[in-house]
Amino acid sequence: MLIACMAAIGDVVVVAPDKPQSATGHAITINNTLYLNHISKEGDAIPEYSCSGTPVDCVKFAVNEILHRKPDLCVSGINHGSNSSINVIYSGTLSAAVEAGIEGIPAIGFSLRDYDWNADFSPTRSFVDTIARNVLENGLPPGVILNVNFPKLPESAIKGIRICRQAKAFWQEKFDKRTSPMGRDYYWLTGEFINLDKGEDTDEWALDNGYVSIVPVQFDLTAHHAIQELNTWKF
Repeated sequence: MLIACMAAIGDVVVVAPDKPQSATGHAITINNTLYLNHISKEGDAIPEYSCSGTPVDCVKFAVNEILHRKPDLCVSGINHGSNSSINVIYSGTLSAAVEAGIEGIPAIGFSLRDYDWNADFSPTRSFVDTIARNVLENGLPPGVILNVNFPKLPESAIKGIRICRQAKAFWQEKFDKRTSPMGRDYYWLTGEFINLDKGEDTDEWALDNGYVSIVPVQFDLTAHHAIQELNTWKF
């Protein structure tokens, strides 16, 4: 659906992973070969490529091997499942947008708070269009990309868009230990999402209350507020 939304705005080239890449974060492929397949048919209006690598690899391929230029906008998603709060750290979807931002390309990562394989993405269409057109018209501050999350609601029930901060939350994790038929132990990572943040200006609050959340994200990880304190240390 994201392809159709972007095609209504401008020319589109699709470069996407050839398999699910959940929780790959900002990984790049350096120890394995990479494959790029042109999967659209002759005469198709939109060129489409599948990449054997990560979402970040896809952006690198698009800029350096396919387009040979920087596009006006990079959009990633729409992801199955929320990438709000701490999930931004683990998200391959958002990392593709971050990589575009590093390249100086305005970028947006879109996610829907619905993990169902048959999730209905149609309620997001008008919001995707509005947000993308705003970015094209207004641009983004240097070093900033947008992390957009949609609630799992019909379009008529979505109250609007909120500009938010990232909620302070974490995953309380555990490993489900099992034994294979060959007698070898193996594990599945499981966990519970714990939101410690009661603020009404967070992405979690917005999603819980029927709003689309937009969090401006920066890839400069410097803790600027800590520099002054660290300069008091004796080295």
